[in-house]
Amino acid sequence: MLNKITVVGAGNVGATTAQRLAEKELARTVVLVDVVDGVPQGKALDQWESAPIEGFDTRVIGAANDYGPTAGSEVVVVTAGIARKPGMSRDDLVRTNADIVKQVSQQIKQHCPKAIVVVVSNPLDVMCWVTKQVTGFPRERVIGMAGVLDTARYRSFLAEALDVSVQDIQAMVLGGHGDTMVPLISYTTVSGIPVTQLLDKAKLDKIVDRTRNGGAEIVAFLKTGSAYYAPSSATVQMVESIALDKKRVLPCAAWLDGEFGLSGMYCGVPCKLGKNGLEQIIAVELTAEEKAALKKSAEGVKQTMAAVTL
Repeated sequence: MLNKITVVGAGNVGATTAQRLAEKELARTVVLVDVVDGVPQGKALDQWESAPIEGFDTRVIGAANDYGPTAGSEVVVVTAGIARKPGMSRDDLVRTNADIVKQVSQQIKQHCPKAIVVVVSNPLDVMCWVTKQVTGFPRERVIGMAGVLDTARYRSFLAEALDVSVQDIQAMVLGGHGDTMVPLISYTTVSGIPVTQLLDKAKLDKIVDRTRNGGAEIVAFLKTGSAYYAPSSATVQMVESIALDKKRVLPCAAWLDGEFGLSGMYCGVPCKLGKNGLEQIIAVELTAEEKAALKKSAEGVKQTMAAVTL
């Protein structure tokens, strides 16, 4: 158990993440921070009052425009930023959210200089870069939540198509967190059985396409918001691996320095997460098609980075 985890942003993703962190008792204290006075305090109090029923002792506290209570946090989760609206791509968010994440990163650098930062704000890969640049933290301590969520969507769609338990689907989605993400069909199995033996190419292509548009599909339904149950679950899985030093191998956005032939950007790759944050990037062999798709996805990330001035 850690001493303190901070969640920045008390919207749907941030508040749900704080609740899940508290229920898992991953830290003695969870601090929820937001710019809107009253929202983090009210949500944190509501969550703390659920503790006697849910049976957790993690104290949840809220703070508005005050990072003082976050001091010394071992992990900081950044969910701050505006959410996508129908018809809006993740890239449309880049300039507005870059300014927001820049301000948050300055506060993290000042109050939580030893923290491991898990970035959730979109466009995810670029916001990770903004956080790393502004904080000056090494790549081991700035990682992004994208691949865990994308993989969960991929696995859920496969389980639905095959009518099997989601627990028996092993899979991984790499690349940028957007329309060019790369579900690795060559590594997708059902209890060790290659998925290509169970589904034909046309069905797999349809599932891959749905995975790439998973976030937009939910936005289209909600109309006034975006996904938060699955994103919060994915975030907490990463934090849990760090807090408990579980050494989980999860697809996360990591700063690349030659891995997979890519450099100078954040991109989703297999990462080992432990008490030190990103402890290893796992190199895996990709098919020629997967390599080309990953390169294309990385190029998209760089194009979006070019729109941001720090």
